[in-house]
Amino acid sequence: MSDSTSARGAVAAAATVFAAGDAPTGEAFYLPPQPLPAGEHGAPIWSAPLTGVAALVDAGVNERVLYLSETVHGEPTAVSGIIALPKTPAPPTGYPVVSWAHGTLGSADLCAPSRDTADSPAHPFNADPQPVLNALLRAGYAVVMTDYEGLGTPGPHPYLLGESEARGILDIVRAARALHPEISARVATFGHSQGGQAALFAAHHAPTWTPELELTGVVATAPASQIAAGFEASLLAPVTHEGFAFHPLFVTGAVSADPSIDPRAFLTDRAYELYVRDTESRCRVGLSEPDSWGGIKGTEIVRPEAVTGPDFRKLVERLAATQPALAIGVPVRIVQGLDDQRVNPAGTTALVDELRAINGADRITYVTYPETAPNPISPHFGVLHTDAEPLLSWLAERFDDQM
Repeated sequence: MSDSTSARGAVAAAATVFAAGDAPTGEAFYLPPQPLPAGEHGAPIWSAPLTGVAALVDAGVNERVLYLSETVHGEPTAVSGIIALPKTPAPPTGYPVVSWAHGTLGSADLCAPSRDTADSPAHPFNADPQPVLNALLRAGYAVVMTDYEGLGTPGPHPYLLGESEARGILDIVRAARALHPEISARVATFGHSQGGQAALFAAHHAPTWTPELELTGVVATAPASQIAAGFEASLLAPVTHEGFAFHPLFVTGAVSADPSIDPRAFLTDRAYELYVRDTESRCRVGLSEPDSWGGIKGTEIVRPEAVTGPDFRKLVERLAATQPALAIGVPVRIVQGLDDQRVNPAGTTALVDELRAINGADRITYVTYPETAPNPISPHFGVLHTDAEPLLSWLAERFDDQM
């Protein structure tokens, strides 16, 4: 398929639903029209210039966009995100695209990257990857960044639900190409932490979900994996831990995949109270506070008698399904800091072994760093910056006829 042919196909399939200038301002931007307009997944609903701390300083164009997608249950939905284009003119073949998948921010809409403000609790986490994203722009890539389903827009965010994440990551490329025909069909997916897991799922689903796109590679930095085993082990801990903030997100993601799961059937009264009160109103960092999930012991999260019950077992099954050990038809680059205290390096090594068994050892590149760049948040984030130059070199090889 030629690039010009695929470009025309994408624009035809994802025509803009509303004319330019129709986008509401402020928070109303994130409230989709009801009913949702008809259109293919990836069709832009509306877009508007993006300013403030969420905008990338090395972009010639910064936009926020609301676009059509589809839930894993086949229902149309609207997803928000960011489109950034380089300051340099597009090459004759169009800008190559990197679709960025962000790490865990929570499920509350205020945490979304495209809604970021300087005083947002999520701001340090939204700002941290920007130097790497700006470097991609300077290298000539268009950068698109989904907020993910239900994060930014109304509704729970299906946390770690791989197919949902994949659709958000891929559909924003369609939306960007509909709005900017100078964007190529050649795409790489790239993500960190939750986003690393999501980028792998996007690469797996791309051939069937967005067949007009030409996926060239996937980079997963400190990807989330081994979720089910880690979750069950944590429930034995008789101590509090700020990392328990991820647990309500695990539940939300599992329920999004299987609405028959009833959290009341296994959560303790205290855990259920926190789940209802905080999950949709606090960013992940807020969920880690002592008055929220950071103040509850592992042994106080799930009622012991419920661990053999059907709802808890379905939860664990759904968490097991988040494992990104997938068939992927393009080169894969996994990156891990060995000083990471959030994503266990041993878990990433096990994931790499699984990916190599499925796809062949020659397709999977595994890069580790004994020490990562100092980072004000944690070494889990430092690995992004340590790997910035090698990342650019690897991507250039994937896009060698574009750059």
